[in-house]
Amino acid sequence: MNQVNQVPVPAPRPRDGHKGTFGKVLIIGGSVGFSGAPVLAAKAALRSGSGLVRAAVPKSIQPIAASLDPCYTTIGLPEDSLGRIDATASALLERFAEENDVICFGPGAGTGSGTREVLLQLLAKPNVRLIVDADGLNVLAAAGNWPSNRRASMILTPHPGEFARLWKGLFREPMPTERIEQAGQLARRVGGTVVLKGAGTVVADSEQYYVNTTGNPGMATAGSGDVLSGVITALAGQGLTDFDAAVLGVYIHGLAGDLAAQNKGEISLTAMDVIEYLPAAFQHFLQRQPR
Repeated sequence: MNQVNQVPVPAPRPRDGHKGTFGKVLIIGGSVGFSGAPVLAAKAALRSGSGLVRAAVPKSIQPIAASLDPCYTTIGLPEDSLGRIDATASALLERFAEENDVICFGPGAGTGSGTREVLLQLLAKPNVRLIVDADGLNVLAAAGNWPSNRRASMILTPHPGEFARLWKGLFREPMPTERIEQAGQLARRVGGTVVLKGAGTVVADSEQYYVNTTGNPGMATAGSGDVLSGVITALAGQGLTDFDAAVLGVYIHGLAGDLAAQNKGEISLTAMDVIEYLPAAFQHFLQRQPR
């Protein structure tokens, strides 16, 4: 694989742009007790430039999700007895998938059978762009040979534990010790882009890889991964390729964490702090680019 060192720069926003110009994205996730995860992803997508953000969550937590930010819209989904997405949500989500440029699936969704069925159906659709995170990854880890039915464009964003479960579900051989080789082999196996999170996050597809240089230990906090998935989703919705959206996403996410840590310290850092500093991170990054 070829190493990429340069972080891609998003195109200037056209003066005559509108909401549709800057990407329509759909965040699917949440369950009873986990309403915050899709909200964090949706807030991050808004702060990363999405023109229109929708959060699709089980109907019992829809009022909570809707109350936490007026800038995205919400969709109430059929749910099972435990407050997780039910399989009957597939028909509704199929319609909304056609109306959106990119879908983020998994934050707070749980690993019920409905979550599994909805995700596998989305993966089988050729005109869908998917970012799969959190419980979506855990569903795939238990789904067997799911790449054989994949038609969607796909970015996977596992932390090391989720990565190990994905590897065990797809490979017979032991996992390599080097993170670059780990991410590259999984990317080739699933036919998508892999974001292996952690210190020095690795982004890889079948041909190239990038090792991130931003971020700090204060970002090892609940919800940070949900924020990252929202950032990457927004950038993909604005027209970046999967690999470029992932590279710029991890860089900006880490930079926002670094700027937040300068003012709040690493110990007190939260995922909401990272969202708060996304505007400064984008400004800082763009101001350093040659004109």
